[in-house]
Amino acid sequence: MKFVFDPVQSAHNPGNFLSSGVRKPNPETPARADMLLEAGRASGFEIEAPDDYGLAPAAAIHSPEYLRFLQSIHARWREIPGASDEVIPNVHPNGRPHGTSAGYPASAVGQAGYHMADTACPISESTWTSVKASMNTAVHATRQVRAGARAAYALCRPPGHHAFADMAGGFCYLNNSAIAAQDLRRDHDRVVVLDVDLHHGNGTQGIFYRRDDVLTISIHADPQNFYPFFWGHGNERGAGAGVGYNLNFPLALGSGNKPFLAALDSACEAIAAFAPGAMVVALGLDAHESDPFAGLAVTTAGFGEIGHEIGGLALPSVIVQEGGYANPALGANLVSFLEGFGRSSP
Repeated sequence: MKFVFDPVQSAHNPGNFLSSGVRKPNPETPARADMLLEAGRASGFEIEAPDDYGLAPAAAIHSPEYLRFLQSIHARWREIPGASDEVIPNVHPNGRPHGTSAGYPASAVGQAGYHMADTACPISESTWTSVKASMNTAVHATRQVRAGARAAYALCRPPGHHAFADMAGGFCYLNNSAIAAQDLRRDHDRVVVLDVDLHHGNGTQGIFYRRDDVLTISIHADPQNFYPFFWGHGNERGAGAGVGYNLNFPLALGSGNKPFLAALDSACEAIAAFAPGAMVVALGLDAHESDPFAGLAVTTAGFGEIGHEIGGLALPSVIVQEGGYANPALGANLVSFLEGFGRSSP
């Protein structure tokens, strides 16, 4: 299996985020990618750097207005007297009409609030460079699969599944999993995105919510008491043509291997009924029992079982790294998943 990584991603090194009103060190750091890279290299995976695919893959998912914002906002923000080093919004519109430019502000402060869902996605001078490298990593793995590879793994950071078509959030800027799925659609009539991150993939859900060509499934900690709170509930099934093409499996906080695998059984049944030509796995390793976010309690061996069952679907698969934060088991969790997935290869 190809293991794709671009060291340029390490330039993005956010300083802080707010948690329960307290300013804390941001956990989405280059160190987490270093740990995953080291584990992959030690396990014998072939590491490959991505090519540069330009903006077209991102533009297939994200609005031009949003892409301009990501590229230009830091320079504009720093022109504000006394502004912080990183762009962090302090005002948000409530219920703004997505997909329109109604009420679109001209100021950098207003646009930050418009395009950033929370304070967990600060933008520094280096953020856009790393975000684009993260996207290139996902696209490169996707092109490997489109060229005939059984599967490819994209070590993407910053991650992407909380990013909507025109809004960042939860450490995410460009939605790498959605970009990979849209790229796979060039070869396949139907594609599935299976998200196994601790947190609900709300951005991915939002992007495909009205579509019936991309099935979106997320297994995650119950958002009634966990981020992202406003999305990820079991009754969110899609809209318009997409009704029935979005499935959420919220799990009680603290759930371990057994309930996670039970939800995965149901997810795999739904995938088989959809009969997709290819799959994107939004791989979060933060469901582990020792992850700092402490929402679920999947074990390292459990990730191997998860990988084995997903691999058993025998679909061409792009595995896109989402969450999973610094802890001693992080690298082992990745290797367990990838080896489990590989054991199912036809």
